[in-house]
Amino acid sequence: MDNRPRGREKNVTGGGAGVHRRGEGLGTGKVGSGSGMPQRPAGGGNGGPQRSGGQRSGGTRGGVPLIAILLALLLGGGGGLGALSGLFGGSSSTPSYTPSTSYTGSASSGGSAYSGSVVQSLFSTGAASAGDQWTSSANTGKLNTAVAPEARAKFTTLRGGGKDTVTILVYMCGTDLESKNSMATSDLSEMAKATIGSNVNLIVYTGGCRQWQNNAVSSQVNQIWQVKNGGLTCLNQNAGTASMTDPGTLQSFLKWGGRNYPADRTMLIFWDHGGGSLSGYGYDEKNPSSGSMTLSQIDGALAGAGLKYDFVGFDACLMATAETALMLSKYADYLIASEETEPGVGWYYTNWLTELSANTSLPTIEVGKKIADDFVDVCARTCRGQQTTLSVVDLAELGETLGDEFAAFAKDTRELIQNDGYQTVSSARSGAREFAASSAIDQIDLVHFARNLGTDEGEALAQVLLSAVKYNRTGNMTNAYGLSIYFPYKKASKVDQAVDTYDRIGVDDEYSACIREFASLEVSGQAVSGGTASPLGSLLGGSASQVSSGDIAQLLGLFLGGDVSSVAGLTAGNTGFLSGRSLSDSDIAAYLAEKRFDPSYLTWTDGRLLLPQEQWDLVQGLDLNVFYDDGTGYVDLGLDNVYEFDASGNLLGETDGTWLSINDQPVAYYHLSTAEEGEHYTITGYVPALLNGERMELILIFSDETPYGYIAGARPAYADGETETVARGLTEVLPGDTLDFLCDYYSYDGQYQDSYFLGEQMTVTDQMTISNTYLGEGVLAMYRFTDLYGQHYWTDPMD
Repeated sequence: MDNRPRGREKNVTGGGAGVHRRGEGLGTGKVGSGSGMPQRPAGGGNGGPQRSGGQRSGGTRGGVPLIAILLALLLGGGGGLGALSGLFGGSSSTPSYTPSTSYTGSASSGGSAYSGSVVQSLFSTGAASAGDQWTSSANTGKLNTAVAPEARAKFTTLRGGGKDTVTILVYMCGTDLESKNSMATSDLSEMAKATIGSNVNLIVYTGGCRQWQNNAVSSQVNQIWQVKNGGLTCLNQNAGTASMTDPGTLQSFLKWGGRNYPADRTMLIFWDHGGGSLSGYGYDEKNPSSGSMTLSQIDGALAGAGLKYDFVGFDACLMATAETALMLSKYADYLIASEETEPGVGWYYTNWLTELSANTSLPTIEVGKKIADDFVDVCARTCRGQQTTLSVVDLAELGETLGDEFAAFAKDTRELIQNDGYQTVSSARSGAREFAASSAIDQIDLVHFARNLGTDEGEALAQVLLSAVKYNRTGNMTNAYGLSIYFPYKKASKVDQAVDTYDRIGVDDEYSACIREFASLEVSGQAVSGGTASPLGSLLGGSASQVSSGDIAQLLGLFLGGDVSSVAGLTAGNTGFLSGRSLSDSDIAAYLAEKRFDPSYLTWTDGRLLLPQEQWDLVQGLDLNVFYDDGTGYVDLGLDNVYEFDASGNLLGETDGTWLSINDQPVAYYHLSTAEEGEHYTITGYVPALLNGERMELILIFSDETPYGYIAGARPAYADGETETVARGLTEVLPGDTLDFLCDYYSYDGQYQDSYFLGEQMTVTDQMTISNTYLGEGVLAMYRFTDLYGQHYWTDPMD
């Protein structure tokens, strides 16, 4: 048995050859060679082959034969997401736990940097840029007290000497964070433990939750509370039942708070799920049809309330965006928020509330620093391995300094696209730090993106942003500088929504024009590329073929003429951005003819893939996609960032026939992200599963400290249309819980069948092990290439 861990290795054999792979692992359990058949359908999977890839996956059951089929409709009806939406509806999210996994084998020698010139050029996401350190990159962990001379005067003027009065308004929509995992109750307890002075009023509006996990807060109506003297005092027993994502509810509370608790310093904190630039804030569990509160709706509520804030904070995911900051600059002096999804524990309230009460004249950036430090440090102790970000942004500065530089950057980037520079922009975008990547919300770090472009305008924009971000803390995260932005890449169908939001909140028109230009060329490339939305062609022996120049012009004409059916997700109702393009049809056709990936190269010659350098230059992603032929059809086992090159830079088509297993049960595994610097690395991936019968994504984390990996927790996988926000934190996975692993299944004729259970139901113990298990003769492994238009192509299966 090879006891090397599932870590990251570097193996240079000379001539620029390198390896990027997971270790062979620990598992010794063998899987039958196609002796089984898929079991009963689980329903609610990916929705078919058009959604294959590193997104949400569905499921199948079987034991150690890999799977065994039972086509009886044991879960009711014909399976599939629509029929089983009740089973795969909203689920929970709590602080992750520290498992008691026993690790065996030798320790890893550490993480590997990407090797070989081809790999280095392709995969910059997650790798630290020059000068970055694992614990501090650029503006990370450094308090900047300087203020740009252009900054406006602060709305809040401190009296000093501890004489300031403070009102803190917390808008706490408990939702499933509370009903499932008591997260709101935990934070209320942290608030109650603080020593709150007489000149500090901490007011909390509660609602949006089907079942509060305490004996005080009502699950029937919204309420208003004051936290003082170590407990809660109810100020309004019945504030109605309106949705907390209704901007009118927010506005009413803010007006009430300003009227009843006027203060020298007013602070506002949003507590719930967050979705970032487009989705905004909030998911009301009692009123799910109300959707989230968009940035433009928050803008309207704040304008109607008529208050100015010392800071506005989001104890919610993904809200540290440039769009959020620009919108809030009219109302607040500072923004405190996270670029990435927040671990379930969220902010830690006790310490900063106590310190602020002890000195109510404490400068806001120092209050923000304390919030960020406690957040990252507590998460590091209680949610090990999870990625964390929190930044403190000076809105008084950003609102005055960003405009010109941002407009110049957007204009220059658009002109770059118009002048045959789409590939440069696409590479900069795909290589930028992305947040909530598996949710495909297209939010990236703006500084990283701007610097990736390598333009003077990009560097000027980066400097303005770095100056305005006064404090920034991260954990297990590189290239996160404090503010993200929406930039289309995975879902061009959202561009019209973004432009509408920008019109409403006043984002510069140059940026809207820029993303329209980019998206129109990207989807045009998808429409004429000849790529596929699934690997079925390769599985069935028919790879995608090269499209001729004449075909490109014809296909492009049909697409731009209104036939958008060739691009997944596009309809006549979400393609308004196409009318905003400045390039002519002939210019687009000429560019696409020159910059096109040729899938005819994706065949193996003596175990190697001989792809010319000019073709590698068009590749922006490379993933190993593994299937298992069980004798009746194909089981999709997921995607991993595993690849190896020979001394000549050719991709090797070799596989050892193993795949990731939990307790020796092979599972569908999807790589999410890699962060590394020197010998330090953190690899995150997920396994689709049912946790105690609820649809989840089981999060696995591997690092230099835990090379064999561990289960960090489970993330809710909401049903389509339930909410566009992203769940905060992870649900704890405890001994005694049940796991049903899930996968997608395809018939031999290439038809998506359903989501099935994979293996027998497993009961969680305190000795869960992760390993690589040999699968036998049924393995079908191929590589998935992603081109500069975000289109996927698969190689033939390896021998």
